[in-house]
Amino acid sequence: MNLLDQNSFTTPLEAQSYNRIAARLLPFLILLYVISFLDRVNVGFAKLQMAADVGLSDAAYGLGAGIFFFGYCMFEIPSNLMLQRVGAKFWIARILVVWGLISMAMACVSSPGMFYLFRFLLGVAEAGFYPGIILYLTYWFPGRLRSQVSALFFLGMPVAVVIGAPLSGWIMSTFGGYLSLAGWQWMFIVEGAPAMLLGIVCFFFLNNGPADAAWLSEAEKNVVTSELAQETRAQQASGAGHKFSHVMKDPNAWLLAFANFSLLAGLYGVTFWLPQIIKDLGVNSLLTNGLITAIPFGFGAIAMIVIGKRSDRRGERKWHMILAALAGAGGLLLSAAFSSQIVVSLLGLSLAAGGILASFAVMWTLPSYFFVGPAAAAAIALMATIGNLGGYAAPWMLGLVKQATQRLDLGLVVLAGVIVLGMLAALAMPKLRGPRTPAAAAAVPRP
Repeated sequence: MNLLDQNSFTTPLEAQSYNRIAARLLPFLILLYVISFLDRVNVGFAKLQMAADVGLSDAAYGLGAGIFFFGYCMFEIPSNLMLQRVGAKFWIARILVVWGLISMAMACVSSPGMFYLFRFLLGVAEAGFYPGIILYLTYWFPGRLRSQVSALFFLGMPVAVVIGAPLSGWIMSTFGGYLSLAGWQWMFIVEGAPAMLLGIVCFFFLNNGPADAAWLSEAEKNVVTSELAQETRAQQASGAGHKFSHVMKDPNAWLLAFANFSLLAGLYGVTFWLPQIIKDLGVNSLLTNGLITAIPFGFGAIAMIVIGKRSDRRGERKWHMILAALAGAGGLLLSAAFSSQIVVSLLGLSLAAGGILASFAVMWTLPSYFFVGPAAAAAIALMATIGNLGGYAAPWMLGLVKQATQRLDLGLVVLAGVIVLGMLAALAMPKLRGPRTPAAAAAVPRP
């Protein structure tokens, strides 16, 4: 199975090796990310029922939806450093099992206070998952392939909504009242269980790196490990940081962290409130709401793949990231301007999802151009930590706006402005340093 762009390779063995790794790892990792993203955003559907059951105001819901990221951010850097120390397969498996149990426990929420507590604990449990996977992928793929690899992995986000939105609507409308549980309680139970089960599978399925992979031939292992080692040596020779202290001093790390903050503010602001936006447009059926909610993220999935492959083919990162994000900001403004017209508003939200997700996938290729070893783990976790504060702030801000004005369009304008500021930070990045290996020389990112 050829998941990667064949123009990325110079020899048949190289193409065979990396496509074999992609075919083995990416479908499983995408599945894990689908479960991860679904477990963190299905609260948007639960809100349509549980708000009345547990006494949640719009502002309280926004705070609780966002407080997940407060717990998530507190433990991301320690989690990524621990992954590198104890091995990926054990640590990722541990994360999955614990968050699955807490996600199922969300069915026990009976008050705003409990809602805040369980959302915080879910964030703590899931901390380190996606930055851990980003770090894990650097063990298998060189920098020149990571935009399309990241885009394929991040397919889990839109796929989770495309599948999960109709599924959540169906579960809530079908199982409500069964065994005296509300529909939203069944949704948390049914959608939380797979994380726990897949965590057990994860421990036996994943390898810590190419050297441990019995399913690769010795020739394939040599192709991969030699290029990765050569890339690391070249990065160190060019001045790429390899210590934790290098991350704290490098402006690229902080500028990328703010860019990530802006993109995640836009992404989660839309994701957590999209079911409510659709309902406010006059769609009252839970199943229909779920199907319509899936449309923008279906478009986003296509945009991620197209832009990711184009970025790798051109060997350019920064402008692919910035222009895609600005298109996403334009989509938010379009949706806000025509907030009462469902077709135009949905078109704007689709453009927003496509631009934000495509920019997000390209952005995550950049840390490995500046840092190696423990510094790469720390930089990825730092970006995720600061970035996910956007996931905390945006839903809360939209909740306050909704409660104060009974409208969400003003909140979408604010999100667009935050994205623009994030891309201005990206423009301020010093010239990107790319890998100097012969195989990757043509793919050095350009500013």
